[in-house]
Parts: sequence; C-alpha cells; structure tokens
Amino acid sequence: MSHWIYLSVAIVAEVLGTSFLKSSDGFSKLVPSVIVVVSYALAFYLLSISLKTLSVGVAYAVWSGVGVALIALSGYVFFGQKLDWGAILGITLIVTGVVVINLFSASVEGGSS
Repeated sequence: MSHWIYLSVAIVAEVLGTSFLKSSDGFSKLVPSVIVVVSYALAFYLLSISLKTLSVGVAYAVWSGVGVALIALSGYVFFGQKLDWGAILGITLIVTGVVVINLFSASVEGGSS
C-alpha cells in the first residue's frame, strides 16, 4: 500500500511544481523557480519508488490523470483560469479512465510484468 502513498505524494509535488511554473516567470524569479525544481525532483524520485511495485503504465496513467485534474483546479483557484464545458468533459473522462483502470485492470500492480 505504501506505493500508492509514494505515488500520491509524487503527484502532489508535481502539481505544486507545475503550479509554480507560472509564478517563476520563465525561471526569472528565484523562490518560485527553486520550488519548481525541488518539487519536480521530489516528484520523480517518489514516482520511481512507486514503480518498484506498480506497473509503469498504470502509475503514469494515475499520475497524469490525477495531475491534469489537480492542475486544472489549481489554475482555477489560484490564477482565475476558467474551464469551458469541453475542458470539464475531457478532464472528467480522463479521471474516469483512471478509476476504470484501478477498479477493473489486472495490471494495476506488478511492476515486473
């Protein structure tokens, strides 16, 4: 079960780093730039640990699906970026796909398959 914790924290770190990309102003502002680099380093380190148990395809599907939804939420909350119905539908379909993989796929665990 700890592989899911590693993956979850990796996703949060990646979302934090991606959210601070805008604030870094093209890496011209020191503090947001440091947050981006440290967050991404942590995210990829924890993702690599989760891959000891999870298959890379499933881990990346969860990583990207949850990440897309959280980045969209972050953009809405912190930057006032609105989503139209097409964007909301697309994000919903991505998250639904991640749920289907986790509930119905036999390849969720088994990094060496």
